[in-house]
Amino acid sequence: MNPLERLSALVEAARRAGADQADALLVESMSLSAQRRLGRLEQLERAEGLDLGLRVFVGQRVAVVSSTRADPAGFAALAERAVAMARVVPEDPFAAIPDPEPVPDAAPLELEDPTEPAADALIARAAAAEEAALAVRGVTNSEGAEAGWSRTRVALVTSRGFAGCWSRSSHSVSVTVLAGQGSAMERDYDYAVAVHLADLEDPAAIGRRAGEAAVARLHPRRPATARLPVVYHPRVAGSLLAHLAAAANGAAVARGTSFLKDSLGRQVLAPGLAVFDDATRRRGLRSRPFDGEGTPSRPLTLVEDGVLRSWLLDGRSARQLGLSSTGHAGRGTGGPPGPTSTNLWLAPGRLSPEALIADIREGLYVTELIGMGVNPVTGDYSRGAAGFMIRGGALAEPVNEITIAGRLQEMFLHMTPADDLVFRRGIDAPTIRIEGMVMAGA
Repeated sequence: MNPLERLSALVEAARRAGADQADALLVESMSLSAQRRLGRLEQLERAEGLDLGLRVFVGQRVAVVSSTRADPAGFAALAERAVAMARVVPEDPFAAIPDPEPVPDAAPLELEDPTEPAADALIARAAAAEEAALAVRGVTNSEGAEAGWSRTRVALVTSRGFAGCWSRSSHSVSVTVLAGQGSAMERDYDYAVAVHLADLEDPAAIGRRAGEAAVARLHPRRPATARLPVVYHPRVAGSLLAHLAAAANGAAVARGTSFLKDSLGRQVLAPGLAVFDDATRRRGLRSRPFDGEGTPSRPLTLVEDGVLRSWLLDGRSARQLGLSSTGHAGRGTGGPPGPTSTNLWLAPGRLSPEALIADIREGLYVTELIGMGVNPVTGDYSRGAAGFMIRGGALAEPVNEITIAGRLQEMFLHMTPADDLVFRRGIDAPTIRIEGMVMAGA
């Protein structure tokens, strides 16, 4: 029995148990990873998993149950338990299963690499990354390197006639090393992830970057408190987009817990800036042909010329707001769908990173953020940070033990992106400069 047949049997069991409507989700995964430290293999692990989720509707009452067994012999009991739960919970007037649409073809997305690496290949990749990092002058120790592979298959069936399945693969390499001695040691890392092995960055290049970054952080200072321009390295710049996506999340907007709740159609970023979310991007790390409710994935312009054009919506939040789903329902087997971003990115600017900082007499270049001091209701922003001072338009001494603060509403309006956008993380941004932030130091 294939996954869609199993889920169809589970949905039918729910209808027999008294559910008016139901949908069922199956997530199958397998992975292989190798961890290496200082020339020795520390761990080689293979894992396989299966998770099954059933959501039932009794009138406007909804319940979700999950299981790690997909044996049809247990479907009746699982369905009966879900229906019994639904009968005693409060009504939810906004929950529903959407009308079915044609199942999109996943093939153009190229989400599945047929290559399943052997353990020796993963060990070799981890070794190449760690050895390249340790070869950097000044690197004195390693926290290890890891190479991994995984494949995930997702199947969804609803009682309204939708039945679809897709798979996605992943190849990854990461390494973390230390530089210096004793109490003067500094740590840094680098990593890469790709859907297809052919797109995975050279492990040795990843290792060299990690080693050079660790050495560059040696002998940091704690600068004096100041108000100045702050420039975000791309690996932390994406966090600003994550805050934007959280504020544009339809569920938060419907609850009134987003600082952007009244901003649809208004200027939220600097003029000229654009933000896109596209689950149909070829070989995208978060691409998928349809979302957790079966709604086909479509490209979305979230911000255009600095103006907020849309929310990220699943079916429930869309109904609350009197709108239509944007195909952004994320879902696990243990809970109901909720809005989430997919491949999210800020369009690049026209200046190189060097040109972006060239006129800064004194500023801060952030390479690491610590903590989560962000208030989603007010937009207040305060996070620990480390990086480098900018002096005379160039990077200067490393700094740490500082806090950067502002309000996201104002920070977004004073952002300037560089031209160095690279799709590496699922939420991606180029180097970003923000004017007038507070740096709290000594």
